[in-house]
Amino acid sequence: MDFFNRPVDDRPVRVAFLLVPNFSLMSMACAMEPLRAANDILGAQAYRWTIMSPDGGAISASNGITLVPDLGMAPDGFDIAFVIGGVGVEQMADDSILNWLRRIVRMGTPVVGVSTASYLFARAGLLENRRSTIHWDYLDGFQERFPNLEVDRNLFVIDGPVATCAGGSAAMDMMLHFFGARHGHAVAAQITDWFVLKRMRDPEEAQRMDLRARVGVSHPKLLASIAMMEENLETPLDREQIAHEVNLSTRQLERLFSKHLNTTPRKYYFSLRMHKAQALLRQTSMPILDVGLACGFVSASHFAKCYREFFRRTPREDRGPAVGIT
Repeated sequence: MDFFNRPVDDRPVRVAFLLVPNFSLMSMACAMEPLRAANDILGAQAYRWTIMSPDGGAISASNGITLVPDLGMAPDGFDIAFVIGGVGVEQMADDSILNWLRRIVRMGTPVVGVSTASYLFARAGLLENRRSTIHWDYLDGFQERFPNLEVDRNLFVIDGPVATCAGGSAAMDMMLHFFGARHGHAVAAQITDWFVLKRMRDPEEAQRMDLRARVGVSHPKLLASIAMMEENLETPLDREQIAHEVNLSTRQLERLFSKHLNTTPRKYYFSLRMHKAQALLRQTSMPILDVGLACGFVSASHFAKCYREFFRRTPREDRGPAVGIT
């Protein structure tokens, strides 16, 4: 972001944090706390920050903690604005944040969307012809909602005056990058040490743990089988295809899943498809039939039956009402 590459002067950088309902406290802390550490390490009030909510009133995080902001959405008085997303942002219906974002960007203010705030940036038109990212759990739904946008799986993406970040600890990596660009590597390294981090991650690094760590097994053919399943949810492969591709018999494949995961290939694959369906129902407005088709089902009735048996509720019940800001 050009803002963080500009020469450092004696004037404190004024940072605004706009929190949206059900914002991620983790994301907020990982974006805000490095500013405090930077001030201590630099020995000066190089950064000052203000907390805002859409209407200026108290606002709750996704974990239930309530914060009292300093003010509502001010149009100016800051040098850069962070928008902290969280649970339900993809369904928010109030346009006030979108109008505020458009206005401050027109005024030349750099903006950073953290976690699901990428949804707000996309709806405000800030991501047209720009690269962006979002938390991995929302990636499929985001791409379904905005198929024409260029979305990466990076920890964070900086494209001109607009930055997006996957949220969680990735916000810390983004801030370390900012401080490295603005104050030099030594300052960024001290902040990294301050928060007991092993290293500064590059923006292109994967958001998720590698498959071996996620599933807790190391057998290469089992990992290869699971990777094939994850890559083929819309058009599921049959057991024989998977076994053939990893050079196993179907009996050997069954034994691997039973021994290491205490399940069968069919049940494991089915669970992956069901959880993708749940994410699409909650994060998009796709028709239920289209959700089913995207997860390998050939009819709405079959999808609904399988979904109800797996989650003990219907697809329509999991879709839920839209979440408003007010």
